[in-house]
Amino acid sequence: MIGLDTNVLVRYVTQDDPVQSLKAAEIIERRLTEQDPGFISLVAMVETVWVLDRAYRIAAHKIAAAVERILQADSFVVENEQEVFAAMIALKSGHSFADAIIAALGAKAGCSFTLTFDQKALRLPGFKLP
Repeated sequence: MIGLDTNVLVRYVTQDDPVQSLKAAEIIERRLTEQDPGFISLVAMVETVWVLDRAYRIAAHKIAAAVERILQADSFVVENEQEVFAAMIALKSGHSFADAIIAALGAKAGCSFTLTFDQKALRLPGFKLP
């Protein structure tokens, strides 16, 4: 198993750099297999979603579709896969992917809720004002 950094995922999804995108595609499509998968850390996943949203201005439903394809691929191992799936569903509903990850990880850790001042995060289950 090899780890994949945010920039490899972004190059693969956006195909915006002729050299790096080709290398990312070769790795993801030809080298990675179910027996020898690529590892995507939670940090790399959250960064990827953030970069696609903020830097590339890709629509949330398209980002969610990319995350869904990653989750469905047998050639990837995604850290905290269930929480990433929950955050992808939240993203499809117009919520912040990162906020949904925070709520899901808190719930997984046994938190009864997560305190926040973020008004948008408060629209998600699991958040409360202090």
